[in-house]
Formats: sequence, structure tokens, C-alpha cells
Amino acid sequence: MGVPFFCILMGIPLGWFLVLYVTASVSGTREVMLKVITYAAIAATITMVAMLILWLPLSKMLFDPGNDLSTAGVPLILYEPRASLIGWLGLMIMVSPVLQLLTTLFGAWLTLLGWLNRVKKTGTV
Repeated sequence: MGVPFFCILMGIPLGWFLVLYVTASVSGTREVMLKVITYAAIAATITMVAMLILWLPLSKMLFDPGNDLSTAGVPLILYEPRASLIGWLGLMIMVSPVLQLLTTLFGAWLTLLGWLNRVKKTGTV
């Protein structure tokens, strides 16, 4: 359905690409990371908007007492259907974009460390 598993995993190659893209025009480490953080935040915001579009209509089930929440297709992670739905919506809408942001920054830092090591050894960008 709308689990952003691949968005989170693609954060590492996205971080790699962002550092390569940004270092083509900016040379200072501080400027590179500020641009990478900006682009990573934009990607996480796009994921959050997509998750809101996918999962927010399901939240209407919380307010209808006639709905059987156990048949909503959400895993019972908290052993109670209402709590599980609330937890699942929180995971999908809030936590997943944050994880994508963190994996993007992780991939960017790894790439930037290699870039800085190359600059230190060769003396050129």
C-alpha cells in the first residue's frame, strides 16, 4: 500500500548523488552540507506529502464507531486495533520521512568523507 520502504532505502544513493551534484558547483564543506541538507529536506517533504495523501483518508476510520478497525489492513503492532492504527499512521506519516532524511544525510556524509579524503590526497577538487 503506502509503506515508503524504498524511499527510505533510496536515501543512501540520493545522498551520494546530492554530494556529487553539489560539489560540482560549490567547494566549501559547509556550503556543500547546507545544500545537501536542503535538498534532503525537500525529498523528505515530498515523501511526507505523499504519505499524507495516501494515509490521511484512513484516519476517518478512527472517528466512526461503527468501523471494525481490525479489518483495516493495518498490522496489530500494539495489540489493540485503534492504538495500532494510530501508531501505524504515525509511523507512515511522520517517522518514515524522518528516516528518509537521516539515510540521505548518512549517504551524503559517507560520500563527503570520501570527497574530502580525495581532496586532501590530491590537493584538487
